[in-house]
Amino acid sequence: MEISVVLAYYDKLSNLELLLAAFNDQTFTDFEVIIAEDDNNSSTETFLRTNKDLYSYPITHLNQEEKRGFRKNKMLNKAVRISRGRTLVFIDGDCIPHKKFLKEYDKNSKNGLFFSGRRVLLGKKISKKILMKKSSSYLRYFSMLFSDSRLKKEGIYWPYFGLHIKKGKRKLSGCNWGIRKEDLLKVNGFDEDYVRPGVGEDFDIEWRLKKIGLKKKSMKNKAIVYHIYHPRIFSEIDVRHNYSLLEQKKLANQIKCFNGLEK
Repeated sequence: MEISVVLAYYDKLSNLELLLAAFNDQTFTDFEVIIAEDDNNSSTETFLRTNKDLYSYPITHLNQEEKRGFRKNKMLNKAVRISRGRTLVFIDGDCIPHKKFLKEYDKNSKNGLFFSGRRVLLGKKISKKILMKKSSSYLRYFSMLFSDSRLKKEGIYWPYFGLHIKKGKRKLSGCNWGIRKEDLLKVNGFDEDYVRPGVGEDFDIEWRLKKIGLKKKSMKNKAIVYHIYHPRIFSEIDVRHNYSLLEQKKLANQIKCFNGLEK
C-alpha cells in the first residue's frame, strides 16, 4: 500500500461523513484511512459499522480507552504504529480533501522530504450549506469565489510550477501534511508531552524533522483541503504554554522525543 491517511477526528459525525465521501472520489486509489479519534464515542463506531459498504477503501477506527483531555498526539502515534502505507498523509476531521489530494502526495512523495499543504478557510454560510446538503459540490473554485470563505486562492489547483513567491515562511500545518513513514520514525513520531492544542502536532514535528536534515516541500495549490467553519476551540493560554514547552525542548536539543512512538 502506498498511502496511509491519518485522519485526526473528534466529535462531529456530519464532518466525518463528508470527509469519507470525499476520499471515495479520490483519483488515486491505493490508500487506507485510519481514523484516530480523540474520544471513545460509540456513535462513531455505529456510523462506521452501518455505512462501511459505502466506501471503496479500507478504514480502520482507533479511539481512546477513555475520554480525557486533549490527546491528539497520542492518537496520531497509535495510527502511525498500525499504518501500512509507505507514505503517511495527515488531515484533520474538519478538512475536506480535493479529489487530487492523494494523487499529489503520491506523485511528490520522496525520502528526505516532508510536505506541507494549505487550506481554504470556508465561511460560516457556505459551511452550513455543505453540511446541510451533505455535498462537496460547492467546493468548486468559482462557487467559493463568491462565498464568505477566506484564503480562496489556496483553492486553485495548479500541479505545475509554484504560484507562490515567498518560500519557507509558512509553518507546517497539522491539518494537511505528509512524509515517508520511515522518515517520521527517525524522530520517534509525535511528542505526547503536548497535551494542549496547537504547536505540538505541527511546529514541534517540523523543527525536529529539519534538525535531522529533512527539507520541507510546499504542496500549495496541489494538495488542497477545505476547512469547515467552526468557532476557535483553543485559547491563547494553551498556545503560549505549548510554545514554552517547545522552547524547552529546543534548548535540550530533544530531537528524538522521549514520549513518542517508543517510550
